[in-house]
Amino acid sequence: MGRFEGRVAVITGAARGIGNGCARRFVEEGARVAVLDLDEAAASQAAQELGEGHLGICCDVSDSAAVDAAVERVVAELGGLHILVNNAGVTRDNLLFKMSEDDWDLVMGVHLKGAFLMTRAAQRHFVPQRYGKIVNLSSVSALGNRGQANYAAAKMGVQGFTRTLGIELGPYGVNANAIAPGFIATEMTDATAARLGVPVEELRARTAERNPVRRVGFPEDIAAAAAFLCSDEASYITGQTLYVDGGAKLVS
Repeated sequence: MGRFEGRVAVITGAARGIGNGCARRFVEEGARVAVLDLDEAAASQAAQELGEGHLGICCDVSDSAAVDAAVERVVAELGGLHILVNNAGVTRDNLLFKMSEDDWDLVMGVHLKGAFLMTRAAQRHFVPQRYGKIVNLSSVSALGNRGQANYAAAKMGVQGFTRTLGIELGPYGVNANAIAPGFIATEMTDATAARLGVPVEELRARTAERNPVRRVGFPEDIAAAAAFLCSDEASYITGQTLYVDGGAKLVS
């Protein structure tokens, strides 16, 4: 029996990348999963690929009405809610003097407001049942990264948000933690390579050279950490941020 037998998990931004890796890992461990994504077709396809008993929902996590409707649909169709992974994200990188208000607002809206809205909706179910697991995706960029003032601010905000959730929700049997990935090989980092005019494999190789474990990360690495933090084995851990970066933070 898997660690998540009888559990229902909502994972945002789960049509691809880290979110999809988490969805697959949670299904392997017995969970029923709701794939939330802004891309309706991709959400539906990802849910189908997980097998029977899972759900794909189009949801803009920065829209409170859409979030509330999505969570209620999950509870109605999958029979409950026990795990929330706030993974949905976008990047709009630029140096500060070139960054538009729209690019700032979009990144803040998806990463930070999205985590707030999803968590607020989920805790309405977590608190009465006195059980819930929350994992918020931060990033090593929270420590500061050139050309990512919006993204870095949002991801550090996620860490502060997570610590506060630990304080507020801990008495109700709810654990909240964050994961801060380093370089993860996904479509998002591939897009960074394209923007820099560097072949994907070259960017990955350069990154691996600067990393103590001499490799880049993959969605499965983050999924493994998320599965632990959302399991009952981690019931004495809350309000923490786990850096999953192959040690890159140690030498930066």
